[in-house]
Amino acid sequence: MNRYPLWKYAILVFAMLIGLVYTLPNFYGEAPAVQVSSGKATVKVTSEISDRIARALAGAGVTPDSVAFEGNSVRARFNDTDTQLKARDAINKALNTDPTDPSFVVALNLVSRSPAWLKSLHAFPMYLGLDLRGGVHFLMQVDMKAALAKKAEAEVGDVRSLLRDKNIRHAGISRDDNTVLVNFREAEVRDAALKVLTDQQPDMLWTAITAPNGDLQLSGVLKPKALVAAQENALKQNITTLQNRVNELGVAEPVIQQQGLDRVVVQLPGVQDTAKALDIIGRTANLEFRLADMSAEAQAALAGTGPVPFGRERYTVGRAPTIVHKEAVVTGDMLTDAQPRQDQNNQPAVSVTLDSKGGRLMKEMTRNNVGNYMAALLFEKGKGEVLTVARIQGEFGNQFQITGMGSTEAAADLALLLRAGGLAAPMEVIEQRTIGPTLGAENIDKGIHSVIWGFTAVAVFMCVYYLLFGLFSTLALGFNLLMLVAVLSMLQATLSLPGMAAIALVLGMAIDSNVLINERVREELRGGASPQAAIHAGYERAFATILDSNVTTLIAGLSLLAFGSGPVKGFAVVHCLGILTSMFSAVMFSRALVNLWYGRQKKLKSLSVGQIWKPAAAPGSAGSSTEVKA
Repeated sequence: MNRYPLWKYAILVFAMLIGLVYTLPNFYGEAPAVQVSSGKATVKVTSEISDRIARALAGAGVTPDSVAFEGNSVRARFNDTDTQLKARDAINKALNTDPTDPSFVVALNLVSRSPAWLKSLHAFPMYLGLDLRGGVHFLMQVDMKAALAKKAEAEVGDVRSLLRDKNIRHAGISRDDNTVLVNFREAEVRDAALKVLTDQQPDMLWTAITAPNGDLQLSGVLKPKALVAAQENALKQNITTLQNRVNELGVAEPVIQQQGLDRVVVQLPGVQDTAKALDIIGRTANLEFRLADMSAEAQAALAGTGPVPFGRERYTVGRAPTIVHKEAVVTGDMLTDAQPRQDQNNQPAVSVTLDSKGGRLMKEMTRNNVGNYMAALLFEKGKGEVLTVARIQGEFGNQFQITGMGSTEAAADLALLLRAGGLAAPMEVIEQRTIGPTLGAENIDKGIHSVIWGFTAVAVFMCVYYLLFGLFSTLALGFNLLMLVAVLSMLQATLSLPGMAAIALVLGMAIDSNVLINERVREELRGGASPQAAIHAGYERAFATILDSNVTTLIAGLSLLAFGSGPVKGFAVVHCLGILTSMFSAVMFSRALVNLWYGRQKKLKSLSVGQIWKPAAAPGSAGSSTEVKA
């Protein structure tokens, strides 16, 4: 009746071992480190960089705990912050030979001290939020006026291209703030243009008006729905670009989220170098397509025997110099997509898609320059680098391919660079806060103490009130805490101060299930059931109540998870996971302990489950005792 099969015990032992392994990394703490990542879109960090870093540290007399190439960056771990600062200067000097044009970002960071064997099992500590780890908080304002102005400017180009394609003559197109104005000399032509623009531009609301000077005009403004969409797209593009840039700092679980209609919150836990973080986040990047100059004068300039021709500029592509025209044919804001593809010869290529304005400009340029070369340049901090130089093989418009990539990886990298570009709208930092690691450590200490004291208080009460069954409940509660921390670590969830509060709350809620079970066992004993039957009925009949109460609480937790944000969502994640682990530990683990202790005792006469109070019998009747201890 009260015996578990061996496979159930095996599952519990396996779960306990997994819980121990994945909880263990959280006890090793963090070590100061220096992270090296790419400082330019055209520079890629490879494993060869880790060798250069190791040589630079050896030359400076600095001994790191480890130097590892992880993902797209190299991390060197040290024992203390003094060594970390010395190492940063040595690495920066070795990698960035030109301080005015650094190729690599050398940033201070914190990494786990977990041993290699735990990392080989993919056992990593939980991420800690800004309030526990320290770091930097930015509140950034997006210039929506500039975003809408850019959208209106794009509409001007689209209108000009559309009317040209339909052979509709106009007397000029201009932009007044976010309003597009098209002038006409004849009312019939204006009516024809109104019909075409209304049909072809569903996002614009066109109205026929007469200017104060008597000119016939069409006035176009973005519809309210399109206006909101343009603002949302600008905000989303900025958030995506910020996420790409924050990756260069190697921040574990950064928080980059929208706040209101035009603000973005950026939280970078563990960042020690605030100035470097602000420099990376505030970086601007612009993409341009220009004609490359392969004339004799340009070749002479490259060879050093002549000056750079007028209206040209000298840049480098890889390590080779090239001469390009100063005037850009197409800019990055005209690019709508870039994907790695295969060309007609099944060789790696990049498929580029432009908007209508970019397509028109590209078509005009390529028509007159078949056989010449076109360069794609990326400008960051006012300095440009050539991403690629490709031969123009024929006239094309808003869709074309860049071939000669050499490898699939190179094509994927170029497509990513083309898509990344710059911010959709300018942003400025309107609030900046730095939370020191000392305050974070104090918060961790307080949170851990709250969990320990809460656990201790619950354990003492349960052991005093329910005796041995209380001890089983306490062990189940400890198992629940172990599983909860292990699951959070496996999911690489971010633990914040509200999350630690949720752990303390989960402990109180988890013991509820054991209280229900223990009281149900008492009730069965009070009704005259044998001890073995009381154990069986107590667990079986309490399960429905436990399930109902936990499901209703889980629904509330899922609501917080779905509609909450920031600290509320962090609380909800721990809360929901804690409910699931508590059901497993309270029902299955505690019963395994009870079955292991009592299940093989065939002639069991009593249970150590505390006082069992029976209702008082009528005076003079049998069984007038009011208290029985089982």
